[in-house]
Amino acid sequence: MIDRAAADRLLTTTRSVRRRLDLTRPVPRELVLECIDIALQAPSASNMQGWSFVVVTDAEKRRALAELYARAITIYTSLPDPGYDPDDPRYAARPRVMDSALYLCDHLHEVPVHVIPCVEGRFEEAGVLAQASFYGSILPAAWSFMLAARARGLGTSWTTLHLMHEAEAAELLGIPAGVTQAALLPVAYYTGDDFKPASRLPAREVTHWDTWGERP
Repeated sequence: MIDRAAADRLLTTTRSVRRRLDLTRPVPRELVLECIDIALQAPSASNMQGWSFVVVTDAEKRRALAELYARAITIYTSLPDPGYDPDDPRYAARPRVMDSALYLCDHLHEVPVHVIPCVEGRFEEAGVLAQASFYGSILPAAWSFMLAARARGLGTSWTTLHLMHEAEAAELLGIPAGVTQAALLPVAYYTGDDFKPASRLPAREVTHWDTWGERP
């Protein structure tokens, strides 16, 4: 029997950790491999298991990835405000998220481990079905990696900004042309242990029952 309270706590308190990453404490290689082993238990389309994880610990390569991230964040921070209603919890969270993203930008090169989940194939021109199956074959594994990391005292954050310069990252890391990068996960021990559930819209407001617009 799974301890539901422990599972719920893991699922609801696995936050995007940026400011509280310990930039000075090394992360053992074996611990990263443990998390990847758990990630490989995730489902994939037609059980193809076309995933790979590129683990970057080399200081110069981490610095180069951080430079790609920094080039992209200037575009990210100039995007129009999404215009959330003041009663929407995302309204109050947005300045904090932007500030922590900028902090990560300044310190990404110091994060001891970068993990890039990848999947075989290129599907830019594919239809919705192919794209859903394609990303559905790597994103669950990446999230499982993040949950496994959290359970071991490691913080992570889902980032995709470096993908604005995906080709340069691929060249840096020797990733073949037929492989797609899905994200970049900074990985480090986190400081403190007071993570708590985030403020979110209630399920009733984002759930449609049988027909779009029909609320439970």
